[in-house]
Amino acid sequence: MSETPSSEDASPDRDADAQRRLVRERYADIAIDDGESSCCSDTAGSADACCDDSMGTDSERLGYAADDIEAVAEGADLGLGCGNPKAIADLEAGETVLDLGSGAGFDCFLAAREVGDEGHVIGVDMTPEMVGKARANVAKNDATNVEFRLGEIEHLPVADRSVDVVISNCVVNLSPAKAQVFREAFRVLVPGGRLAISDVVLTASLPDAVREDPDSLAACVAGASPIEAIERLLDDAGFVDVRVAPKDDSAEFISEWDDERDLSEYVVSATIEARKPTAERA
Repeated sequence: MSETPSSEDASPDRDADAQRRLVRERYADIAIDDGESSCCSDTAGSADACCDDSMGTDSERLGYAADDIEAVAEGADLGLGCGNPKAIADLEAGETVLDLGSGAGFDCFLAAREVGDEGHVIGVDMTPEMVGKARANVAKNDATNVEFRLGEIEHLPVADRSVDVVISNCVVNLSPAKAQVFREAFRVLVPGGRLAISDVVLTASLPDAVREDPDSLAACVAGASPIEAIERLLDDAGFVDVRVAPKDDSAEFISEWDDERDLSEYVVSATIEARKPTAERA
């Protein structure tokens, strides 16, 4: 039986700036190559990892409906996620939605269809190349209610209490400061606003070869936290109604992230939901 993972397993002692630089450079390459290069190359000896061709060409395996995939113009879906946050967000017409780590804009454009012309969608990404690509995709999708901002998810360029829903797709695990990410999400949400993200969580201690490999951070693996740690961070940030639900069927695609080992033995995709109280704590 695998030992219970710890927070230390999920957050190796790395320089935060170096970690952000590694992630930024990797995703810049993906944006420049139109998603043709792997965001997770050389992870634990694999050249395929979390962004292999099977994910990039089959978003239905991540939970997207065929109609969703067909509704967004080519170039926005780079296959970089591990789920479908829109499926759990219960978006309504007129709402303002914020996407953390928006990439080329796929989830933003889907959210825009849900909130309609009276709603608004903001995508935030720290990679200039990705933001540029996403902005170019706005015209392709005739998405007049979508905008993209350059910024870090730990320091959101978004006003206090201005967002109804925060979504994200396999991005929070990449942050070296997850507590700050959740505090920022709490700050920008209106009272009663909600968090609905898809991400990977740690279910067993990672092998040293993966845990200590800096490249595995960009592979959506080494930065994963245990469910209990995520729940604690959300509670500490002030959220209520916290729910972290692992998706057992995610093992099908996670098992393909590495040619040398089955990473589904250590990480699993999960839906992470929480709500900001209608009356903030003192």
